[in-house]
Amino acid sequence: MRFRLPSIYVEQPKSVFAEGNPRWTNRDLDPIPRHLRKWGVTSLIAYWISDSINVATWQFASGIIAVGLSWRESLGIIALAFFIISWVIAFNGATGVIYHSPFPVLARASWGFWGSYVAIISRVILAVFWFAIQNVNGGNAVRVMIGAIWPSFLNIPNHIPEEEGITTNGMAAYVIFFVIQFPFLCMHPNNVRWLFMAKSVIVPIAWIAMLIWAFTSTDGGEIFHQRPTVSGSAYSWAFLGSLTSVIGNYATLSVNQADFSRYSRVSVKWQILYVPMLPIIFTFLSFIGVAVSSAAQAKYKLATIPWDPIEVISLWDNRACQFFGAFSLALASLGVNISANSLSAANDLMALAPRFINIRRGQLICALISWVLVPWKILASAGSFLNFMSAYAVFLGPIAGIMLFDFWVIKGRKYDSVALYQPDSIYRYTKGVNWRAIVAFVVGVAPSIPGLANSVNPNVNAGVGVHAYQIGWFVGIAGTSLVYMALSYIYPARETQIERAVLPDEIYESRYGVVDGVPLGKDEEGSGHSANHGKPTDEGKGGFKKFVRSMDRIL
Repeated sequence: MRFRLPSIYVEQPKSVFAEGNPRWTNRDLDPIPRHLRKWGVTSLIAYWISDSINVATWQFASGIIAVGLSWRESLGIIALAFFIISWVIAFNGATGVIYHSPFPVLARASWGFWGSYVAIISRVILAVFWFAIQNVNGGNAVRVMIGAIWPSFLNIPNHIPEEEGITTNGMAAYVIFFVIQFPFLCMHPNNVRWLFMAKSVIVPIAWIAMLIWAFTSTDGGEIFHQRPTVSGSAYSWAFLGSLTSVIGNYATLSVNQADFSRYSRVSVKWQILYVPMLPIIFTFLSFIGVAVSSAAQAKYKLATIPWDPIEVISLWDNRACQFFGAFSLALASLGVNISANSLSAANDLMALAPRFINIRRGQLICALISWVLVPWKILASAGSFLNFMSAYAVFLGPIAGIMLFDFWVIKGRKYDSVALYQPDSIYRYTKGVNWRAIVAFVVGVAPSIPGLANSVNPNVNAGVGVHAYQIGWFVGIAGTSLVYMALSYIYPARETQIERAVLPDEIYESRYGVVDGVPLGKDEEGSGHSANHGKPTDEGKGGFKKFVRSMDRIL
Protein backbone atom coordinates (compact mmCIF):
# COMPACT_ATOMS: atom_id res chain seq x y z
CA MET A 1 0.00 0.00 0.00
CA ARG A 2 1.36 3.45 -0.95
CA PHE A 3 1.71 5.86 1.96
CA ARG A 4 -0.53 8.92 1.76
CA LEU A 5 -0.68 12.03 3.85
CA PRO A 6 -3.89 12.72 5.79
CA SER A 7 -6.32 14.81 3.76
CA ILE A 8 -6.60 18.52 4.47
CA TYR A 9 -10.37 18.00 4.45
CA VAL A 10 -12.25 16.19 7.20
CA GLU A 11 -14.89 13.54 6.67
CA GLN A 12 -18.21 14.91 5.45
CA PRO A 13 -21.05 12.52 6.28
CA LYS A 14 -23.67 11.50 3.75
CA SER A 15 -26.48 12.51 6.07
CA VAL A 16 -29.66 14.49 5.65
CA PHE A 17 -28.14 17.14 7.92
CA ALA A 18 -25.15 17.67 5.62
CA GLU A 19 -26.73 17.48 2.18
CA GLY A 20 -25.84 20.49 0.09
CA ASN A 21 -24.16 22.42 2.91
CA PRO A 22 -20.65 21.15 3.75
CA ARG A 23 -19.86 24.72 4.80
CA TRP A 24 -21.95 24.24 7.96
CA THR A 25 -21.33 20.73 9.24
CA ASN A 26 -19.11 17.67 9.37
CA ARG A 27 -19.27 14.31 11.08
CA ASP A 28 -18.50 15.71 14.55
CA LEU A 29 -21.03 18.55 14.23
CA ASP A 30 -23.90 16.28 13.15
CA PRO A 31 -26.31 15.19 15.92
CA ILE A 32 -24.98 12.24 17.89
CA PRO A 33 -26.89 9.08 16.87
CA ARG A 34 -28.27 6.86 19.60
CA HIS A 35 -25.58 4.16 19.41
CA LEU A 36 -22.80 6.72 20.03
CA ARG A 37 -24.31 8.23 23.18
CA LYS A 38 -22.11 6.78 25.89
CA TRP A 39 -22.58 9.22 28.79
CA GLY A 40 -24.81 7.93 31.58
CA VAL A 41 -25.55 9.43 35.00
CA THR A 42 -22.19 8.26 36.37
CA SER A 43 -20.32 9.95 33.52
CA LEU A 44 -22.18 13.23 34.03
CA ILE A 45 -21.51 13.23 37.79
CA ALA A 46 -17.85 12.31 37.25
CA TYR A 47 -17.53 15.08 34.66
CA TRP A 48 -18.71 17.74 37.10
CA ILE A 49 -16.71 16.43 40.03
CA SER A 50 -13.68 16.41 37.74
CA ASP A 51 -14.40 19.92 36.50
CA SER A 52 -14.81 21.29 40.02
CA ILE A 53 -11.44 20.05 41.28
CA ASN A 54 -8.87 22.57 40.13
CA VAL A 55 -6.67 25.34 41.46
CA ALA A 56 -9.30 28.03 40.74
CA THR A 57 -11.84 26.30 43.01
CA TRP A 58 -9.21 26.01 45.74
CA GLN A 59 -8.65 29.77 45.48
CA PHE A 60 -12.29 30.92 45.19
CA ALA A 61 -12.45 32.02 48.82
CA SER A 62 -9.12 33.87 48.72
CA GLY A 63 -10.39 36.70 46.52
CA ILE A 64 -13.53 37.08 48.62
CA ILE A 65 -11.58 37.23 51.88
CA ALA A 66 -9.18 39.72 50.28
CA VAL A 67 -11.97 42.29 49.75
CA GLY A 68 -12.85 42.23 53.45
CA LEU A 69 -15.34 39.41 53.98
CA SER A 70 -14.92 36.46 56.34
CA TRP A 71 -14.41 32.81 55.44
CA ARG A 72 -18.00 31.97 56.41
CA GLU A 73 -19.37 34.61 54.06
CA SER A 74 -17.02 33.46 51.31
CA LEU A 75 -18.39 29.92 51.49
CA GLY A 76 -21.95 31.24 51.57
CA ILE A 77 -21.29 33.32 48.44
CA ILE A 78 -19.77 30.31 46.66
CA ALA A 79 -22.80 28.14 47.51
CA LEU A 80 -25.24 30.83 46.35
CA ALA A 81 -23.28 31.50 43.15
CA PHE A 82 -23.32 27.87 42.12
CA PHE A 83 -26.96 27.48 43.06
CA ILE A 84 -27.74 30.30 40.61
CA ILE A 85 -25.45 29.22 37.79
CA SER A 86 -26.46 25.55 38.12
CA TRP A 87 -29.97 26.41 36.91
CA VAL A 88 -28.60 28.05 33.77
CA ILE A 89 -26.22 25.13 33.19
CA ALA A 90 -29.04 22.61 33.63
CA PHE A 91 -31.50 24.38 31.32
CA ASN A 92 -28.97 25.08 28.56
CA GLY A 93 -27.57 21.56 28.94
CA ALA A 94 -31.05 20.12 28.46
CA THR A 95 -31.08 21.46 24.90
CA GLY A 96 -28.07 19.29 24.10
CA VAL A 97 -29.73 16.22 25.63
CA ILE A 98 -32.83 16.73 23.47
CA TYR A 99 -31.19 17.62 20.13
CA HIS A 100 -27.71 16.06 20.59
CA SER A 101 -26.02 18.92 18.73
CA PRO A 102 -23.16 21.08 20.08
CA PHE A 103 -23.42 24.67 21.28
CA PRO A 104 -22.25 26.29 17.97
CA VAL A 105 -25.06 24.55 16.07
CA LEU A 106 -27.77 25.22 18.66
CA ALA A 107 -26.75 28.90 18.73
CA ARG A 108 -27.97 29.20 15.11
CA ALA A 109 -31.58 28.86 16.26
CA SER A 110 -31.41 32.07 18.28
CA TRP A 111 -28.65 34.05 16.54
CA GLY A 112 -28.95 32.95 12.91
CA PHE A 113 -26.20 31.15 10.99
CA TRP A 114 -23.86 34.13 10.60
CA GLY A 115 -25.03 35.83 13.79
CA SER A 116 -24.01 32.75 15.81
CA TYR A 117 -20.39 33.74 15.15
CA VAL A 118 -20.77 36.44 17.83
CA ALA A 119 -21.40 33.74 20.44
CA ILE A 120 -18.90 31.26 18.99
CA ILE A 121 -15.96 33.67 18.74
CA SER A 122 -16.65 35.09 22.20
CA ARG A 123 -16.50 31.58 23.62
CA VAL A 124 -13.46 30.31 21.70
CA ILE A 125 -11.28 33.26 22.75
CA LEU A 126 -11.86 32.49 26.41
CA ALA A 127 -11.37 28.73 25.97
CA VAL A 128 -8.01 29.06 24.21
CA PHE A 129 -6.57 31.53 26.72
CA TRP A 130 -7.64 29.51 29.76
CA PHE A 131 -6.30 26.34 28.16
CA ALA A 132 -2.92 28.04 27.94
CA ILE A 133 -3.04 29.26 31.53
CA GLN A 134 -4.08 25.83 32.87
CA ASN A 135 -1.04 24.39 31.10
CA VAL A 136 1.13 26.61 33.30
CA ASN A 137 -0.68 25.38 36.43
CA GLY A 138 -0.15 21.78 35.33
CA GLY A 139 3.51 22.45 34.55
CA ASN A 140 4.04 23.95 38.02
CA ALA A 141 2.59 20.79 39.58
CA VAL A 142 4.83 18.56 37.44
CA ARG A 143 7.84 20.64 38.53
CA VAL A 144 7.10 19.84 42.19
CA MET A 145 6.54 16.16 41.34
CA ILE A 146 9.95 15.90 39.65
CA GLY A 147 11.57 17.87 42.47
CA ALA A 148 10.18 15.39 45.01
CA ILE A 149 11.82 12.48 43.14
CA TRP A 150 14.96 14.31 41.98
CA PRO A 151 15.64 17.30 44.27
CA SER A 152 18.57 18.54 42.20
CA PHE A 153 16.13 19.19 39.35
CA LEU A 154 14.99 22.30 41.23
CA ASN A 155 18.58 23.57 41.27
CA ILE A 156 19.19 23.36 37.52
CA PRO A 157 20.83 26.65 36.44
CA ASN A 158 18.36 29.03 34.84
CA HIS A 159 19.16 30.22 31.32
CA ILE A 160 15.88 32.01 30.59
CA PRO A 161 15.66 35.79 31.17
CA GLU A 162 13.75 36.74 34.32
CA GLU A 163 11.29 38.95 32.44
CA GLU A 164 9.98 35.86 30.58
CA GLY A 165 8.29 34.69 33.79
CA ILE A 166 9.58 31.09 33.71
CA THR A 167 12.76 29.25 34.61
CA THR A 168 14.61 26.49 32.79
CA ASN A 169 13.27 23.76 35.06
CA GLY A 170 9.82 25.35 34.88
CA MET A 171 9.90 25.21 31.07
CA ALA A 172 11.02 21.56 31.18
CA ALA A 173 8.10 20.72 33.47
CA TYR A 174 5.71 22.66 31.21
CA VAL A 175 6.84 20.63 28.19
CA ILE A 176 6.47 17.36 30.12
CA PHE A 177 2.92 18.26 31.17
CA PHE A 178 2.09 19.22 27.60
CA VAL A 179 3.39 15.89 26.27
CA ILE A 180 1.41 13.95 28.90
CA GLN A 181 -1.70 15.90 27.94
CA PHE A 182 -1.30 15.32 24.18
CA PRO A 183 -2.89 11.82 23.93
CA PHE A 184 -6.03 13.07 25.69
CA LEU A 185 -6.38 15.80 23.07
CA CYS A 186 -6.66 13.08 20.43
CA MET A 187 -9.41 11.18 22.25
CA HIS A 188 -13.05 11.28 21.29
CA PRO A 189 -15.31 12.73 24.04
CA ASN A 190 -16.91 9.31 24.51
CA ASN A 191 -13.53 7.92 25.58
CA VAL A 192 -12.24 10.89 27.57
CA ARG A 193 -15.08 10.40 30.07
CA TRP A 194 -12.89 7.72 31.66
CA LEU A 195 -10.34 10.42 32.49
CA PHE A 196 -13.06 12.35 34.32
CA MET A 197 -14.07 9.23 36.25
CA ALA A 198 -10.48 8.54 37.30
CA LYS A 199 -9.93 12.13 38.36
CA SER A 200 -13.23 12.23 40.30
CA VAL A 201 -11.94 9.34 42.46
CA ILE A 202 -8.20 10.00 42.79
CA VAL A 203 -8.08 13.77 43.35
CA PRO A 204 -10.84 14.02 46.02
CA ILE A 205 -8.99 11.38 48.08
CA ALA A 206 -5.81 13.47 47.92
CA TRP A 207 -7.60 16.72 48.78
CA ILE A 208 -9.49 15.18 51.69
CA ALA A 209 -6.14 13.87 52.97
CA MET A 210 -4.86 17.46 52.83
CA LEU A 211 -7.91 18.58 54.83
CA ILE A 212 -7.17 15.96 57.49
CA TRP A 213 -3.57 17.20 57.60
CA ALA A 214 -4.82 20.75 58.11
CA PHE A 215 -6.89 19.88 61.17
CA THR A 216 -4.39 17.48 62.73
CA SER A 217 -1.32 19.66 62.32
CA THR A 218 -2.75 22.98 63.65
CA ASP A 219 -5.89 24.48 65.14
CA GLY A 220 -6.86 25.76 61.68
CA GLY A 221 -5.09 29.12 61.71
CA GLU A 222 -6.07 32.73 62.33
CA ILE A 223 -8.37 32.94 59.35
CA PHE A 224 -11.13 31.11 61.22
CA HIS A 225 -11.17 33.85 63.83
CA GLN A 226 -11.27 36.81 61.42
CA ARG A 227 -14.38 38.96 61.03
CA PRO A 228 -15.47 41.16 58.09
CA THR A 229 -13.44 44.36 57.72
CA VAL A 230 -16.03 46.21 55.60
CA SER A 231 -19.53 47.37 56.45
CA GLY A 232 -22.46 49.35 55.03
CA SER A 233 -22.60 49.89 51.27
CA ALA A 234 -18.99 48.69 50.90
CA TYR A 235 -20.06 45.36 52.39
CA SER A 236 -23.01 45.08 49.98
CA TRP A 237 -20.93 45.81 46.89
CA ALA A 238 -18.18 43.47 48.08
CA PHE A 239 -20.79 40.73 48.49
CA LEU A 240 -22.40 41.30 45.08
CA GLY A 241 -19.07 41.73 43.31
CA SER A 242 -17.73 38.51 44.80
CA LEU A 243 -20.93 36.67 43.87
CA THR A 244 -20.57 37.85 40.27
CA SER A 245 -16.89 36.92 40.19
CA VAL A 246 -17.56 33.34 41.27
CA ILE A 247 -20.37 32.97 38.73
CA GLY A 248 -18.10 34.40 36.05
CA ASN A 249 -15.60 31.59 36.48
CA TYR A 250 -18.21 29.09 35.27
CA ALA A 251 -20.24 31.33 32.98
CA THR A 252 -18.59 29.60 30.04
CA LEU A 253 -20.10 26.21 30.83
CA SER A 254 -23.51 27.81 31.30
CA VAL A 255 -23.26 28.74 27.61
CA ASN A 256 -21.86 25.59 26.03
CA GLN A 257 -22.96 22.75 28.31
CA ALA A 258 -24.59 21.18 25.24
CA ASP A 259 -21.08 20.34 23.95
CA PHE A 260 -21.06 17.57 26.58
CA SER A 261 -24.71 16.85 27.30
CA ARG A 262 -25.21 15.92 23.62
CA TYR A 263 -23.46 12.61 24.40
CA SER A 264 -25.96 11.76 27.13
CA ARG A 265 -28.01 8.58 26.83
CA VAL A 266 -30.21 9.34 29.85
CA SER A 267 -33.38 11.39 30.24
CA VAL A 268 -33.23 15.18 30.14
CA LYS A 269 -34.59 15.21 33.70
CA TRP A 270 -31.16 14.20 34.99
CA GLN A 271 -29.85 17.68 34.14
CA ILE A 272 -31.67 19.00 37.22
CA LEU A 273 -29.21 16.96 39.30
CA TYR A 274 -26.76 19.84 38.87
CA VAL A 275 -28.86 22.17 41.05
CA PRO A 276 -28.17 20.45 44.39
CA MET A 277 -24.87 18.85 43.32
CA LEU A 278 -22.82 21.83 42.13
CA PRO A 279 -23.26 24.10 45.19
CA ILE A 280 -22.36 21.23 47.54
CA ILE A 281 -19.27 20.11 45.63
CA PHE A 282 -17.81 23.56 44.95
CA THR A 283 -18.45 24.84 48.48
CA PHE A 284 -16.79 21.81 50.07
CA LEU A 285 -13.73 22.04 47.81
CA SER A 286 -13.41 25.77 48.51
CA PHE A 287 -13.54 25.00 52.23
CA ILE A 288 -10.60 22.63 51.73
CA GLY A 289 -8.69 25.53 50.15
CA VAL A 290 -9.47 27.80 53.12
CA ALA A 291 -8.55 25.20 55.75
CA VAL A 292 -5.33 23.93 54.15
CA SER A 293 -4.00 27.37 53.20
CA SER A 294 -4.74 28.77 56.67
CA ALA A 295 -3.16 25.76 58.38
CA ALA A 296 -0.03 26.13 56.25
CA GLN A 297 0.33 29.77 57.30
CA ALA A 298 0.01 28.83 60.98
CA LYS A 299 2.29 25.78 60.84
CA TYR A 300 5.12 27.40 58.87
CA LYS A 301 4.80 30.88 60.46
CA LEU A 302 4.26 32.65 57.14
CA ALA A 303 3.52 36.37 56.89
CA THR A 304 0.68 35.82 54.38
CA ILE A 305 -1.73 33.00 53.59
CA PRO A 306 -0.33 30.73 50.81
CA TRP A 307 -3.42 30.48 48.62
CA ASP A 308 -1.58 28.64 45.86
CA PRO A 309 -1.82 24.89 46.67
CA ILE A 310 1.49 24.27 44.86
CA GLU A 311 3.16 26.60 47.37
CA VAL A 312 1.59 24.69 50.27
CA ILE A 313 2.78 21.32 48.94
CA SER A 314 6.29 22.70 48.38
CA LEU A 315 6.51 23.46 52.12
CA TRP A 316 6.05 19.82 53.17
CA ASP A 317 9.09 17.87 54.36
CA ASN A 318 7.88 14.44 53.24
CA ARG A 319 8.87 13.97 49.59
CA ALA A 320 6.32 11.19 49.00
CA CYS A 321 3.54 13.49 50.19
CA GLN A 322 4.93 16.22 47.96
CA PHE A 323 4.84 13.91 44.94
CA PHE A 324 1.30 12.62 45.42
CA GLY A 325 -0.05 16.04 46.38
CA ALA A 326 1.47 17.59 43.25
CA PHE A 327 0.24 14.63 41.18
CA SER A 328 -3.33 15.35 42.30
CA LEU A 329 -2.96 18.97 41.17
CA ALA A 330 -1.44 17.97 37.82
CA LEU A 331 -4.32 15.56 37.23
CA ALA A 332 -6.74 18.28 38.29
CA SER A 333 -5.29 20.70 35.73
CA LEU A 334 -5.32 18.03 33.02
CA GLY A 335 -8.97 17.13 33.61
CA VAL A 336 -10.29 20.68 33.72
CA ASN A 337 -8.25 21.64 30.66
CA ILE A 338 -9.96 18.93 28.63
CA SER A 339 -13.45 19.35 30.06
CA ALA A 340 -13.71 23.14 30.18
CA ASN A 341 -11.27 24.34 27.55
CA SER A 342 -9.92 22.11 24.77
CA LEU A 343 -13.17 20.32 23.88
CA SER A 344 -15.11 23.59 24.02
CA ALA A 345 -12.55 25.36 21.82
CA ALA A 346 -12.57 22.41 19.42
CA ASN A 347 -16.34 22.60 18.93
CA ASP A 348 -16.13 26.33 18.29
CA LEU A 349 -13.20 26.10 15.86
CA MET A 350 -14.90 23.22 14.10
CA ALA A 351 -18.04 25.32 13.56
CA LEU A 352 -15.94 28.11 12.00
CA ALA A 353 -14.34 25.80 9.40
CA PRO A 354 -16.11 22.41 9.36
CA ARG A 355 -14.57 21.31 6.07
CA PHE A 356 -11.07 21.49 7.54
CA ILE A 357 -11.45 21.06 11.32
CA ASN A 358 -12.97 18.16 13.23
CA ILE A 359 -13.06 17.74 17.00
CA ARG A 360 -9.55 16.28 17.22
CA ARG A 361 -7.98 18.86 14.93
CA GLY A 362 -9.77 21.56 16.90
CA GLN A 363 -8.17 20.39 20.15
CA LEU A 364 -4.73 20.21 18.53
CA ILE A 365 -5.12 23.72 17.09
CA CYS A 366 -6.13 24.97 20.53
CA ALA A 367 -2.99 23.38 21.98
CA LEU A 368 -0.80 24.92 19.25
CA ILE A 369 -2.21 28.40 19.83
CA SER A 370 -1.58 28.00 23.56
CA TRP A 371 2.16 27.89 22.84
CA VAL A 372 1.97 31.02 20.71
CA LEU A 373 0.34 32.89 23.59
CA VAL A 374 3.36 32.25 25.91
CA PRO A 375 1.04 31.94 28.94
CA TRP A 376 3.88 31.92 31.49
CA LYS A 377 4.68 35.47 30.45
CA ILE A 378 1.02 36.49 30.70
CA LEU A 379 0.83 35.17 34.26
CA ALA A 380 4.06 36.93 35.22
CA SER A 381 3.49 40.38 33.77
CA ALA A 382 -0.02 41.03 32.52
CA GLY A 383 -2.23 41.43 35.57
CA SER A 384 -4.58 43.79 33.76
CA PHE A 385 -5.01 41.26 30.97
CA LEU A 386 -5.96 38.54 33.45
CA ASN A 387 -8.46 40.95 35.00
CA PHE A 388 -10.01 41.32 31.57
CA MET A 389 -10.18 37.54 31.04
CA SER A 390 -11.83 37.07 34.44
CA ALA A 391 -14.29 39.83 33.58
CA TYR A 392 -15.24 38.19 30.30
CA ALA A 393 -18.43 36.94 31.97
CA VAL A 394 -20.09 40.25 31.08
CA PHE A 395 -20.23 38.91 27.50
CA LEU A 396 -21.17 35.33 28.37
CA GLY A 397 -24.14 36.21 30.59
CA PRO A 398 -26.04 37.81 27.68
CA ILE A 399 -25.19 34.89 25.38
CA ALA A 400 -26.51 32.39 27.94
CA GLY A 401 -29.67 34.47 28.45
CA ILE A 402 -30.50 34.65 24.75
CA MET A 403 -30.10 30.91 24.22
CA LEU A 404 -31.96 30.06 27.42
CA PHE A 405 -35.06 32.15 26.78
CA ASP A 406 -35.09 31.50 23.04
CA PHE A 407 -35.43 27.76 23.57
CA TRP A 408 -37.65 27.60 26.65
CA VAL A 409 -39.87 30.65 26.09
CA ILE A 410 -39.81 32.02 22.53
CA LYS A 411 -39.57 28.71 20.65
CA GLY A 412 -41.41 26.68 23.30
CA ARG A 413 -38.69 23.95 23.30
CA LYS A 414 -39.37 23.24 19.62
CA TYR A 415 -36.41 23.32 17.24
CA ASP A 416 -36.09 21.75 13.80
CA SER A 417 -32.91 19.68 14.00
CA VAL A 418 -32.53 19.52 10.21
CA ALA A 419 -33.03 23.28 9.76
CA LEU A 420 -30.14 23.87 12.20
CA TYR A 421 -27.84 22.56 9.46
CA GLN A 422 -29.47 24.19 6.41
CA PRO A 423 -28.42 27.87 5.95
CA ASP A 424 -31.49 28.73 3.85
CA SER A 425 -33.88 27.26 6.41
CA ILE A 426 -36.24 28.86 8.91
CA TYR A 427 -33.23 30.01 10.94
CA ARG A 428 -31.90 32.21 8.16
CA TYR A 429 -33.53 35.32 9.70
CA THR A 430 -32.22 38.45 7.92
CA LYS A 431 -29.30 37.40 5.71
CA GLY A 432 -28.24 34.86 8.33
CA VAL A 433 -28.44 37.21 11.33
CA ASN A 434 -31.16 37.49 13.98
CA TRP A 435 -30.98 41.23 14.60
CA ARG A 436 -33.08 40.82 17.79
CA ALA A 437 -30.27 38.83 19.40
CA ILE A 438 -27.63 41.35 18.31
CA VAL A 439 -29.58 44.32 19.69
CA ALA A 440 -30.31 42.52 22.95
CA PHE A 441 -26.66 41.50 23.32
CA VAL A 442 -25.44 45.09 22.88
CA VAL A 443 -28.00 46.40 25.37
CA GLY A 444 -26.97 43.78 27.94
CA VAL A 445 -23.22 44.36 27.61
CA ALA A 446 -23.19 48.18 27.32
CA PRO A 447 -23.73 49.05 31.03
CA SER A 448 -20.65 47.04 32.04
CA ILE A 449 -18.20 48.48 29.50
CA PRO A 450 -17.03 51.51 31.58
CA GLY A 451 -16.31 49.32 34.60
CA LEU A 452 -14.61 46.72 32.41
CA ALA A 453 -12.34 49.41 30.98
CA ASN A 454 -11.51 50.56 34.51
CA SER A 455 -10.61 47.00 35.60
CA VAL A 456 -8.13 46.72 32.73
CA ASN A 457 -6.78 50.27 33.08
CA PRO A 458 -7.34 51.91 36.50
CA ASN A 459 -6.65 55.32 34.94
CA VAL A 460 -10.03 55.13 33.19
CA ASN A 461 -12.63 56.83 35.40
CA ALA A 462 -15.81 54.74 35.29
CA GLY A 463 -17.67 56.70 37.97
CA VAL A 464 -20.81 54.93 39.18
CA GLY A 465 -20.52 52.70 36.10
CA VAL A 466 -18.12 50.53 38.09
CA HIS A 467 -21.09 49.17 40.06
CA ALA A 468 -22.85 47.90 36.92
CA TYR A 469 -19.66 46.07 36.06
CA GLN A 470 -19.38 44.59 39.56
CA ILE A 471 -22.69 42.81 38.92
CA GLY A 472 -22.10 42.56 35.17
CA TRP A 473 -23.26 38.96 34.77
CA PHE A 474 -26.63 39.71 36.41
CA VAL A 475 -27.04 42.96 34.49
CA GLY A 476 -26.12 41.23 31.25
CA ILE A 477 -28.31 38.15 31.51
CA ALA A 478 -31.33 40.06 32.88
CA GLY A 479 -31.15 43.03 30.51
CA THR A 480 -30.42 40.94 27.44
CA SER A 481 -33.16 38.41 28.19
CA LEU A 482 -35.82 41.08 28.72
CA VAL A 483 -34.90 42.96 25.54
CA TYR A 484 -34.67 39.78 23.49
CA MET A 485 -38.08 38.53 24.61
CA ALA A 486 -39.66 41.95 24.07
CA LEU A 487 -38.27 42.24 20.52
CA SER A 488 -39.24 38.64 19.76
CA TYR A 489 -42.86 39.29 20.80
CA ILE A 490 -43.16 42.70 19.12
CA TYR A 491 -41.34 41.64 15.92
CA PRO A 492 -41.74 37.84 15.92
CA ALA A 493 -39.82 35.60 13.54
CA ARG A 494 -42.91 33.52 12.86
CA GLU A 495 -41.19 31.11 10.49
CA THR A 496 -39.07 29.82 13.39
CA GLN A 497 -42.06 29.04 15.60
CA ILE A 498 -42.96 25.54 14.44
CA GLU A 499 -45.88 23.36 15.52
CA ARG A 500 -43.78 20.44 16.71
CA ALA A 501 -40.13 19.70 17.33
CA VAL A 502 -38.14 17.80 14.70
CA LEU A 503 -35.79 15.54 16.66
CA PRO A 504 -32.65 13.95 15.22
CA ASP A 505 -33.71 10.41 16.19
CA GLU A 506 -36.78 10.51 13.97
CA ILE A 507 -34.65 11.81 11.10
CA TYR A 508 -32.07 9.06 11.50
CA GLU A 509 -34.74 6.38 11.75
CA SER A 510 -36.90 7.62 8.86
CA ARG A 511 -33.89 8.14 6.57
CA TYR A 512 -31.78 5.10 7.38
CA GLY A 513 -33.89 2.68 9.36
CA VAL A 514 -32.48 1.00 12.46
CA VAL A 515 -30.66 -2.32 12.86
CA ASP A 516 -30.01 -3.44 16.43
CA GLY A 517 -30.27 0.17 17.56
CA VAL A 518 -27.64 1.34 15.03
CA PRO A 519 -28.81 3.72 12.26
CA LEU A 520 -27.93 2.35 8.85
CA GLY A 521 -25.16 4.25 7.08
CA LYS A 522 -23.68 5.51 10.35
CA ASP A 523 -20.37 4.02 11.41
CA GLU A 524 -19.42 3.81 15.04
CA GLU A 525 -16.09 5.56 15.13
CA GLY A 526 -13.21 3.14 15.19
CA SER A 527 -15.46 0.07 15.38
CA GLY A 528 -15.02 -1.27 11.86
CA HIS A 529 -18.82 -1.73 11.73
CA SER A 530 -21.28 -0.04 9.44
CA ALA A 531 -24.58 -0.69 7.77
CA ASN A 532 -23.87 -4.40 7.26
CA HIS A 533 -25.89 -5.61 10.24
CA GLY A 534 -22.95 -5.33 12.62
CA LYS A 535 -20.55 -7.55 10.65
CA PRO A 536 -16.93 -6.37 10.68
CA THR A 537 -15.51 -5.12 7.40
CA ASP A 538 -12.22 -6.20 5.82
CA GLU A 539 -11.01 -2.63 5.52
CA GLY A 540 -7.99 -1.79 7.65
CA LYS A 541 -6.47 -5.25 8.07
CA GLY A 542 -2.72 -5.16 8.43
CA GLY A 543 -0.53 -3.13 10.78
CA PHE A 544 0.54 -0.40 8.36
CA LYS A 545 -3.00 0.13 7.06
CA LYS A 546 -4.23 0.43 10.64
CA PHE A 547 -1.54 3.02 11.33
CA VAL A 548 -2.58 5.11 8.31
CA ARG A 549 -6.24 4.85 9.30
CA SER A 550 -5.32 5.88 12.87
CA MET A 551 -3.55 8.98 11.58
CA ASP A 552 -6.60 9.82 9.49
CA ARG A 553 -8.82 9.54 12.55
CA ILE A 554 -6.51 11.71 14.66
CA LEU A 555 -6.25 14.42 11.98
